[in-house]
Amino acid sequence: MTLKRLDHVSVVVDDLAAAVAFFVALGMTVEGEAPLEGPWLDRINGLEKVDVQIVMMRSPDGHGRLELTKFRNPKLVKIEPAVAPPNALGLRSVMFAVESVDDTVARLRALGGELIGEVAQYEDKYRLCYMRGPAGIIVALAEELPLKRSRSSRTAAQD
Repeated sequence: MTLKRLDHVSVVVDDLAAAVAFFVALGMTVEGEAPLEGPWLDRINGLEKVDVQIVMMRSPDGHGRLELTKFRNPKLVKIEPAVAPPNALGLRSVMFAVESVDDTVARLRALGGELIGEVAQYEDKYRLCYMRGPAGIIVALAEELPLKRSRSSRTAAQD
């Protein structure tokens, strides 16, 4: 059996509208929204009487998808600590390539996003940061920096 693709990442949230607004500000679009319930959903979740509202988000390139899930039943289970540090076991973050880290951080901060550390540069390749968004999810942002050409290669190219 061969893996075909990563279909989507799912995030359970307590405030669906706030989560949708956060990811729209990031640049994703709403692909669809639906209430889900029924025996099939109970079976795959290993829970009884599951009742959820989901919103499927799509990245601008059309490939990446993010499912935001709000459980109406059963009630959400709180994790401790509620806002886990970056070194907690489990899913660490979802990374997005962005045009401008600074602009994206400003948009997400306006919606309650919090910068975890600071914006840092990795060599001459990327500007990166981690932000905490809805439901404590850590969103990584990466801005690819333009290639810098050396003086000798610029001179050779001009000749």
